[in-house]
Amino acid sequence: MADRRVSGSETFVNLSDVNAEEGRGILGEGVEEVDDQGMIVTDDEEETIEDKWFINPDFILLGPKIGEGGHAKVYEGIYDSASVAVKIMQPGSTEEEHAKRRKRFMREVKMLSRVQHENLVKLIGVCKEPTVIVTELLRGGSLKRFLRGMRPNRLDLQLSVHFALDISRGMDFLHANGIIHRDLKPDNLLLTDDKKNLKLADFGLAREETVTEMMTAETGTYRWMAPELYSTVTLKDRKHYTHKVDIYSFAIVLWELITNRTPFEGMSNLQAAYASAFKKSRPPLDSIPNDLSTILDRCWAEDPLMRPEFWEITGMLSSFLATLQVSSSVRSTQTTPPSIFEMGQCSASNSYPLAADSPGTRHLMGGRSGGEEDVDRNSKSSIFGCFNNCFS
Repeated sequence: MADRRVSGSETFVNLSDVNAEEGRGILGEGVEEVDDQGMIVTDDEEETIEDKWFINPDFILLGPKIGEGGHAKVYEGIYDSASVAVKIMQPGSTEEEHAKRRKRFMREVKMLSRVQHENLVKLIGVCKEPTVIVTELLRGGSLKRFLRGMRPNRLDLQLSVHFALDISRGMDFLHANGIIHRDLKPDNLLLTDDKKNLKLADFGLAREETVTEMMTAETGTYRWMAPELYSTVTLKDRKHYTHKVDIYSFAIVLWELITNRTPFEGMSNLQAAYASAFKKSRPPLDSIPNDLSTILDRCWAEDPLMRPEFWEITGMLSSFLATLQVSSSVRSTQTTPPSIFEMGQCSASNSYPLAADSPGTRHLMGGRSGGEEDVDRNSKSSIFGCFNNCFS
């Protein structure tokens, strides 16, 4: 019998029991990668993962499915009495494909186990059989879903820049540790439960920069790919590229945060990549503040060497956000000047910059022409009596 537990309105079952009920092929049975001579190829990624990250699948409870991609399904789960996200690798159609997917999974674990940062999804553990990654659960969902749910409206500009800063800080930390993400896009950015912050996820395509000269495949999603990556894949050369590919992808995401539109609208993914790489096309900058337009122009520059580092981007965005906040604060503190009738309630203890005998004040307090009776300047009930009290 499967171990079942009810949490709220959802039923959670033991991962191992689901594996037995549905068949190991559903969750991903291990398949060894072999060379041309039939010898087992050692998985270097798995060997470099510390033992502390491997957990027993018997202790994982599986709940409702919350996401699905081409290589994996993601479920809400429970581990060690805490809510978690359980990412389960799906089997490939061939043994070779399955081995590649497993290697990608282990690479993601390796990268996640090396870096801990407030803007990176937190790794909990990994299982070998079935091949599973357990991370913290972020109930805010993906940035892609969040933005699409708001259309045709845009995000508040301050929130857009705040989200961009979360991404920039997380990416700066990755680059400082020699890691290139290579698949930065709204699908791989997750919102915290309160939807006030973003965290980077999905490190299956991430690489250490020291080995980028050998990377020619699995280089991200076309619409967000840097031009040099696309030409590398298309032309099948082994051109060396750097962490600056992430800067270009960030620029496309920043443009989406500001406009809440799809980049390269009306084009397929391949058409978008071709336009970027060979026609040097970029999304339009109309209606975008000048300071942000400057950042975008620098980040998606054709020459990778001209693109700024993420620590520079963080500084520019922080300065722009501070300016927005100051402007907002000034607007919120502006008040309407009191009417002249409200001024009649001022007391003699109040002080004002105009003296009682200044020309403007003297005219107001002077007698009327044409022989009319003078206004009693000392009367507190008179409008002009206020001026006497206030400016004396």
